[in-house]
Amino acid sequence: MFNKVTHVLFDLDGLLIDSENYYTEAFSNVCAKYGKEFTWEVKATLLGFQNRECAEKIVQTLDLPITTDEFLTQCQEQYEILFPKVELMPGAKTLVEHLHNCGIPIALATSSSEDSVQLKMAKHQKFLSYFHHLVMGSSDPEVTKGKPDPAIFLVCASRFPDKPEPEKCLVFEDALNGVKAARAANMQVVIVPDPRVDKNLLQNATLILESLEDFKPELFGLPPYNQCACK
Repeated sequence: MFNKVTHVLFDLDGLLIDSENYYTEAFSNVCAKYGKEFTWEVKATLLGFQNRECAEKIVQTLDLPITTDEFLTQCQEQYEILFPKVELMPGAKTLVEHLHNCGIPIALATSSSEDSVQLKMAKHQKFLSYFHHLVMGSSDPEVTKGKPDPAIFLVCASRFPDKPEPEKCLVFEDALNGVKAARAANMQVVIVPDPRVDKNLLQNATLILESLEDFKPELFGLPPYNQCACK
């Protein structure tokens, strides 16, 4: 049993939706134009960062003969083709619907921009409607720094009407930078990492899962799946 929580914050990419594979495909396609390979070793250093930060790191690391803005423009062309295909991750719909139906305040805290989220979630609008609010770091003026800075989670928590204390918030993440950000915000954090991530790097996470399907809400004082007092 962990500390009881009252509010839940979710990352999006790689946690609730399977978009990480499409990001990889988009980055790989652009890099390949210049004879460069976008490897897992490069990708592992980017997880959890905002879009521009990722682009800057890729251009610099792979020594691409283009600017960050040019890289972003070429990636956007890829996104418009790939992102509408995005599906929900296993267990995402069940967990989010359960918390919503039980009256647990939930919100989205993603490093993606508003345009990116709408593109990826075009066919998942009902799913998005379950969240009290969405904080999209790359386009939100209040999110002054990206993960691993705690800003996005602190801003997200502050937008609930009852403004819960950080200790009462549980974060769901898939990336190391997300874990660092949540812990810096003094929040508990459940991580569902890419299986290639070194588990030794995730020791600060409150709980490590292989899938959202494995999560037991009652561990954090939330209503269990089989006895929800729905509102």
